[in-house]
Amino acid sequence: MLDRCLGTHRVRQIQRATRHGKITLLCLFMTVVVLRGTIGAGKFGTPEQDFNDLRNHIYASRKHAEPHRVLTESNQSNNNKNDEASNANDANNYAAFDINKILVDEGEDEKPDPNKPYILGPKISDWDEQRAKWLSENPNFSNFIGANKPRVLLVTGSSPKPCENPVGDHYLLKSIKNKIDYCRLHGIEIFYNMALLDAEMAGFWAKLPLIRKLLISHPEIEFLWWMDSDAMFTDMAFEVPWERYKDSNLVMHGWNEMVYDQKNWIGLNTGSFLLRNCQWSLDLLDAWSPMGPKGKIRDEAGKVLTRELKNRPVFEADDQSAMVYLLATQRDKWGDKVYLENAYYLHGYWGILVDRYEEMIENYHPGLGDHRWPLVTHFVGCKPCGKFGDYSVERCLKQMDRAFNFGDNQILQIYGFTHKSLASRRVKRVRNETGNPLEAKDELGLLHPAFKAVKVSSS
Repeated sequence: MLDRCLGTHRVRQIQRATRHGKITLLCLFMTVVVLRGTIGAGKFGTPEQDFNDLRNHIYASRKHAEPHRVLTESNQSNNNKNDEASNANDANNYAAFDINKILVDEGEDEKPDPNKPYILGPKISDWDEQRAKWLSENPNFSNFIGANKPRVLLVTGSSPKPCENPVGDHYLLKSIKNKIDYCRLHGIEIFYNMALLDAEMAGFWAKLPLIRKLLISHPEIEFLWWMDSDAMFTDMAFEVPWERYKDSNLVMHGWNEMVYDQKNWIGLNTGSFLLRNCQWSLDLLDAWSPMGPKGKIRDEAGKVLTRELKNRPVFEADDQSAMVYLLATQRDKWGDKVYLENAYYLHGYWGILVDRYEEMIENYHPGLGDHRWPLVTHFVGCKPCGKFGDYSVERCLKQMDRAFNFGDNQILQIYGFTHKSLASRRVKRVRNETGNPLEAKDELGLLHPAFKAVKVSSS
């Protein structure tokens, strides 16, 4: 039938093509079977599964060609990421940073001539005349800013390097905040020093070169008030009785009998004192300083002071012992201009004061300045900036917190707050807010104190 429709020749061509097609399909089938058996593709599942198996197998074979290189690069990449993250964390971590990397002192300190006696600076013999002339030529910088109110510069400071323990810098911050508060209320200027002006006078003696430099650089200052960094104001309302010292050039907390009669090395304290800006004071500094240079001079002077002063332990010369020795042995030269104050606490030893603060709060009030409410609480021997002190660290830090809060309460009360307790950093409200805030009473009179001079006299 096909022969009649298509012709014999055409039919034979179709038959031949069909046979070739069958052979081709058979070969293709055999090829697939061989491939499946050779490379393991497929598990006689669906065509889609076979295709995925083949693709995965080929991809795995390509990876298998360089397994070590791929694993190595992968591990290196992960390690690099971890290292980068670790380095970033260390670089941003203040606790992990070695501060000594940036505390680099350049060069060496200038060596003094051992054959020459130590001096604070060139001899000045006419400072009173120089200063009087400067004041007359600069009437806008009067040395008195009110009636019986001298211009005062409070000076304190600390080491140019961080404290040897982390908490020490925090307590230095509290101490300077405390001093700023008092000075702001009483119209006193303040200078905070972090430079060692003379390497020979390190330690106890570092204040002397600084004091001399400030006196001659600020002729407008009538009194310089030195205060150690470990001393705090604890009576914010007490005003120094300046009129009492009109004939005195040096005011220190102390007792005449202990200094002049007993030669007791703790008969006075040099942690907080007032020094008038005059020729007498420059001469006193020149007489005070020779025991200060570190090394052999200071060590030998320490032996003299221990031998001559009552109850002094054996250690190198310190500025306080040297002052006692100077006054006791040269009273005729210096004594008339020195006022040893004990009517109020220009310096108050913390060990006998801090535990009594609650009693003071209950029975007394600010403005007294004495044992009832001390002007200054001085933490002698605590040394919060060093590694070791003379007393328990826990005791010192707790008591310093109490002293700070005791003084800070007098500031906070101006604004209607107070610390929850003398041991607490937290505060509580003690005055209700009002729509007429200017009518609120300032009980201590510290917001606009009458003793704060606001006008500069032209005389």
